Amino acid sequence: MYKLLLCWRYLSTRYIALASVVSVTLGVATMIVVNSVMSGFAFEMRNRLHGILADLVVEAHSLEGFENPEYYMDEIRRVAGDDIVGMTPTVHVPAMLSFKYGGKYVTRPVTLIGIDPATQSEASDFGKYLQHPENRRRMSFELREGGYDTRDHQAGREAKERSVMELAGWKYRRWHVKLERDREAISGDLDRVPPPDFTVPPEFTAPPDEKVDDTEAGETMVEEVENEHGPSDHGAEVADQDKSAKPPSDPFANRAKDADEVFDPMRETHTGLVLGIALSSFHDSGGDERFLVLPGDDVQLAFPNASVPPGVVTDRFTIVDFYESKMSEYDGSFVFVPIRKLQELRGMIDPQTGVTFVNSIQIKLKDESKGDLVRDKLRKALPMELFNVSTWRDKQGALLAAVQMETAILNILLFLIIAVAGFGILAIFFMIVVEKTRDIGILKALGASGRGIMGIFLAYGLSLGIVGSGVGMVLGLLFVVYINEVAKVLSKITGHEVFDPSIYYFYKIPTIIDPLTVAWIVCGALAIAVLASVLPARRAARLHPVEALRYE
Repeated sequence: MYKLLLCWRYLSTRYIALASVVSVTLGVATMIVVNSVMSGFAFEMRNRLHGILADLVVEAHSLEGFENPEYYMDEIRRVAGDDIVGMTPTVHVPAMLSFKYGGKYVTRPVTLIGIDPATQSEASDFGKYLQHPENRRRMSFELREGGYDTRDHQAGREAKERSVMELAGWKYRRWHVKLERDREAISGDLDRVPPPDFTVPPEFTAPPDEKVDDTEAGETMVEEVENEHGPSDHGAEVADQDKSAKPPSDPFANRAKDADEVFDPMRETHTGLVLGIALSSFHDSGGDERFLVLPGDDVQLAFPNASVPPGVVTDRFTIVDFYESKMSEYDGSFVFVPIRKLQELRGMIDPQTGVTFVNSIQIKLKDESKGDLVRDKLRKALPMELFNVSTWRDKQGALLAAVQMETAILNILLFLIIAVAGFGILAIFFMIVVEKTRDIGILKALGASGRGIMGIFLAYGLSLGIVGSGVGMVLGLLFVVYINEVAKVLSKITGHEVFDPSIYYFYKIPTIIDPLTVAWIVCGALAIAVLASVLPARRAARLHPVEALRYE
């Protein structure tokens, strides 16, 4: 009992012990917060990496691909059918994307991916990253009349509003086509994408199968622009030229013009295309998102065909939706088109037999943890001179390993904070032993054993560890729970975003509290506190009562 009473007295009356308690508290709280945030980031990153990559990928070694994917998909089902949920063939090829904005062409390198809309969502989480609710339920490469998300559906109400997306779809396409047709009659240079507060005139909101009076709509648009920019006589000049023009004597002189007018962009679209949202937008100096193109715009793609040596194929496509996975590597480079169209353009369909070529097969497993086992089965069953079989972790191994290494290094550095607290406890205890030499001698003279004296200091160190780690655990968990509220308060105080969503692509700081990790941190802090008190305790236990009281 006397040991507990002395421990309590030292703990409650000596303010020097408070420094040790605070050191342990801060070390434990910091480690809990950092581990929770790092676990949250790693979890979100793995989910987003895995969102576009299937559990398993069977891919060819070259861009030409391999023929008859249905045969190999049947072979895959034969080998590992019990472990497979879905499969889909794809075609990957590098490409150049071009579109016009502000009177100038914008060209960017992209990765063009041909997908089967009926099976792509069965093999990956592709569908949930699209911006139209109907496309998330059932993917289609047809342009929608409207209804695109005006807020990021993955972020909820905290996401900034994208009001311009309310115009996306057929009504924006009709407005833009009319603007292009009347551009010569409009003074001033207009941007391709309307400002966020722009309202499409009512005549452009009719369904695509209803007739729109082009003449009346054009006159209305010209009147609106002239009211804003002033009158222009360029339209009159064009009209006078049309009146004075005479029909050509050659009846075939306008054959090319008539052929071009067969395609009516007011009623039709090119082949649909899903564009990575980072390719179509940017953030201005105020942090607001600005769009260069919208669903309904036409773009041009140039990519190599499947011949040897490869030639260049170009074609026009119409944007039907945006893809937003929150991974800038994907959102800033991926473009999706129908696989059949891409195969036709690249020459990946045998004209005689109709056999198709693809360069990868995406596979989704019932249990993702069995990926390595199924991968090894397929490697034995498929000819490795034609295929490379890998899991999504194999393809992203370097990035995942870097995150794990970063977490491990942070844990080591932060654990040193607690180690510093341990050295503080060691120094304080040696000071206490020197200061209490007379008291130790009296206790031994009264019959206290060496083990009893040693137990006093060990119990004292354990008490410091329990109090420090306990308070640190509570503070750390509270900080993790309210970390987003704390970030908002700090942002208001400093006037700057502590956690900028435009950089991290998260609207909230992701956190995951792992009970096992918290337990290891608390136990480690207790162990350091106890171990730091061992040497002073042994020294106190070895003091001889006569030597301790000789000079008292």
